[in-house]
Amino acid sequence: MNLKYYYWYFQSAIPERICDDIVRYGKEQDKQMALTGNANKDKLTELELKNIQKKRKSDVVWMSDKWIYKEIQPYIHQANANAEWNFEWDYSESCQFTEYKKGQFYDWHCDSYIEPYNQPEDQNTHGKLRKLSMTISLTDPEEYEGGDLEFDFRNQDEAVQPRICKEIRPKGSVIVFPSFVWHRVKPVTKGTRHSLVCWNLGYPFR
Repeated sequence: MNLKYYYWYFQSAIPERICDDIVRYGKEQDKQMALTGNANKDKLTELELKNIQKKRKSDVVWMSDKWIYKEIQPYIHQANANAEWNFEWDYSESCQFTEYKKGQFYDWHCDSYIEPYNQPEDQNTHGKLRKLSMTISLTDPEEYEGGDLEFDFRNQDEAVQPRICKEIRPKGSVIVFPSFVWHRVKPVTKGTRHSLVCWNLGYPFR
């Protein structure tokens, strides 16, 4: 799919107080090792876990609190309109609070799956796809080095180089992009970077 805009950002949009509240809340919860796709840590072999950590290494906490959605969802709607994607979506998955320490990263990936969710027991997700992804920078950029969010617009000319999205380094910055766009978080080289990610679902494109 060719797009006029491959992401839309709001620089320093979330108040610092809210960013700090999310970080504080995230640190109070039990962290989990970040996985990929629908992997279940309890069912993975030691080799499979090592292979996942070659692609992704960080710690996460899952959040589904109404006060967080209240803060972030208006930006998802606004980006969807401003970028003229106009994707139909009606549900936000649990937010993922992520902590990247020195040496941690998430290599190239896209957030969407080939097939819609097949979860008849959950009418909020069943038959739907991830359509819009959102990331918030929660840490002052002076507190860490590296950890850049980088995009690869793979359906464009092969000569196009991956683009680091420096616009969202300021604390509280929000970026929204179609979930099929390839991206990565480069390794943190100093300090700790916190972010909040949310995926937003709708029925398949028509």
